[in-house]
Amino acid sequence: MNEMKCLIVDDERYSRQELVHLLSHFKSINVIDEADSGETAVIKALQLQPDVVFLDVEMPKMNGMEAAKALLELKKSPLIVFATAYPEFAAEAFRYEAIDYLLKPYDEEQLHQTVQRLEKLMQVSIKEEPPAKKGKLSVELEGEIHYLDPNDILFIFRDEKVSRIVVKNGEYEVKMALKELESRLSSFSFFRIHKGYLVNLQYVTRLTPWFNGAYQLELEGVEEKLSVSRNYVKALRTELEL
Repeated sequence: MNEMKCLIVDDERYSRQELVHLLSHFKSINVIDEADSGETAVIKALQLQPDVVFLDVEMPKMNGMEAAKALLELKKSPLIVFATAYPEFAAEAFRYEAIDYLLKPYDEEQLHQTVQRLEKLMQVSIKEEPPAKKGKLSVELEGEIHYLDPNDILFIFRDEKVSRIVVKNGEYEVKMALKELESRLSSFSFFRIHKGYLVNLQYVTRLTPWFNGAYQLELEGVEEKLSVSRNYVKALRTELEL
C-alpha cells in the first residue's frame, strides 16, 4: 500500500520526537509534519491533508477533543489516534471516531497493533472508494421535484434553518443541512470556504485579501463577494491552482 501521511500533534516537543522516532520504524507511515497545538493542527491538516493524526489530549487553548471535532468537520477528515498520558479521557475519545487511544509512555507492541489497524482501514478506504456520481440534486418546490445539475450550482449557503442553493437563474431553498449537501456533492468541484458556505470552484474568478487573514471570493455571474475564513484559504488555493 502507499505510505500513510501522518501529522503528530503534542505541545511537548520531546513527546513529539519520541513518537516520530517510534513511527519511523514502520514503512507504511510517513510523518509529514508536527504541530504543538490544536489550532496549528487544524491549519496544517487543511494545508497538508494527512491520512492520520496522532493527537495529544491535554493542550492549552484548543485541547485534543476540540481539535478532533474540528478535524472531523474538514472536507477530507483524517483518521485520529489519541496519544496521551491521561487514561480518563478514553471513553470520550471514541465519541470522535478515534481509531485507538495510546497511553504514554508508549508500548511498542500496542503501537504496532495501532499501525496494523490503520493499514487495514486505509486499504479498505482505497478499495471501497465509490465511483463518481452522475446524478442530479433533487429539490422540492411548491410540491414539485426539481432536478439540479450540480455543474449549474454557483454556491450554497446556510440561512438560519434552511440551506439556499444559488444557481445561474435563481435560488432554491431546502431543509437539508450544509454537511449533507456537501456529502451529496462530494464527487463534484465544491469546496467549503466558511462553516456556512459551499462554492463551486468552476466559477471562481478572483480571491482578494480582506482583513485578519481572511479573503473575499468572487464568482462568475455573482455580484456578491463571499467571505473565505482564514482557516480555509490555503486549502482553497491548493484546490484551485495548478
